[in-house]
Amino acid sequence: MSGFLRSLRVQLVLLVVAALTAAQLVSLWLFADERSLAVQAALGYEAAGRAANVARLIEEAPDNLDPSILRAANSPLVRFDLSDKPAIEHSDHSDGGGIETRIRALLDDNFSRDIRVELHEIEGQIVPLSHLSPEMAEMHMATMGRDMSAIEMNLSIAVEGSRWLNVGTRFERPPIQWPFYSMLTFALSAAAILIAVCWFVMTGLLGPLRRLVGAADRLGRGEDVQELPVAGPTEVRDLTLTFNRMQDRLTRFVADRTRLLAALGHDLRSPLTAMRVRAELVDEDETRDSLVASIEEMQSMVDATLTFARGLAGSEEPEVVNVGDFLEELRANMVTRFDLDGDPSYEARIRPHAMRRALRNVIENAVRYGGGARVRHGVRDGDMMITVDDDGPGIPTTELERVFDPFFRLEQSRSLETGGHGLGLSIARTIIRAHGGDIMLSNRDEGGLRATIVIPLASFT
Repeated sequence: MSGFLRSLRVQLVLLVVAALTAAQLVSLWLFADERSLAVQAALGYEAAGRAANVARLIEEAPDNLDPSILRAANSPLVRFDLSDKPAIEHSDHSDGGGIETRIRALLDDNFSRDIRVELHEIEGQIVPLSHLSPEMAEMHMATMGRDMSAIEMNLSIAVEGSRWLNVGTRFERPPIQWPFYSMLTFALSAAAILIAVCWFVMTGLLGPLRRLVGAADRLGRGEDVQELPVAGPTEVRDLTLTFNRMQDRLTRFVADRTRLLAALGHDLRSPLTAMRVRAELVDEDETRDSLVASIEEMQSMVDATLTFARGLAGSEEPEVVNVGDFLEELRANMVTRFDLDGDPSYEARIRPHAMRRALRNVIENAVRYGGGARVRHGVRDGDMMITVDDDGPGIPTTELERVFDPFFRLEQSRSLETGGHGLGLSIARTIIRAHGGDIMLSNRDEGGLRATIVIPLASFT
């Protein structure tokens, strides 16, 4: 799952969806807030109009009709009360969003009477307005609900006779709504943008990047890589051009060094042959045999150097092989015998001849210096892993890495029969690293040496 989320395509899609969702939520919040304010203003103006009408009616009707007027004006959402004292005792109130101005306009009043407005925001359990009959209170609870967010507005309007008309009302905040057309618009916009983004990412960005990744991997394995076509955004084009230049420089650098090494080994053959002829002319047998042996050793080293150079410059094409069958064939064709065990059911894309040579060098070293070899192979964490164990004395920890240096030998006698040329492990590591893998040596706790070869299988798919 984590690998899926690390994909550039997935991250861009998630980023677009998240941005669109955030923009939609912000737009909805602003719309809902504006709608809430508009509804509150409308309800406030409606309550203010009713309060002004009731105040005018009380002032113009006989006093004995006041109770009837108040009963007729009361509702589950608005409460009217006529008292000698104002319900709002303080006079330092705000305009209440234009409520006071609207009431004065309806009463044709130019600040000759006292009008007080008070707004409160209430949350949670909303109790019925006071002075309501049980029937009206029950209706109020059914209309407003028990747990909600509401705005409470109280008015105190001075009327004739030193009386106060006290008005109390509540109106619920309108809930957030998800209009069908808004959701449809969001879905269509998201789909169109995602299609455009995916097309751009697939064709303009991911395509060149995938080709670049594949070319870099093949170049690291020593395969011939054609120059990549320059395509995509400016940054990707610059990256592709840089890779092409790097590939050309590396290829020329390796080819020049390999030709130099091969030419050096080849040119040494002629003077060595001449020295061999002259050595044969020496009359003293002991001196002649000593010179011939030294020349033969030098000739053998030159041949090993040429072989090493050909290994560096090898152009064998990779093939997909069954690893179990490949190792069984290697064991059957080697004079040196070794134990083999592992999973025969997986495949890898390798250069068979080069890999056979690398494994033969490692196994022969185990047999020569460790008394035998046990080869195990399998797949671990997406990598092909081959281990070669022996029961020899092991290698000093300080020398575990140096044995891979060309012409380095732990055996100090310098005898080719016992120590070789010191190129076997160097050639093996060169070949294995050309496959994108590596080889490591370690001393086993129970004694002996272990060579671990790891090659990523993902590199060959």
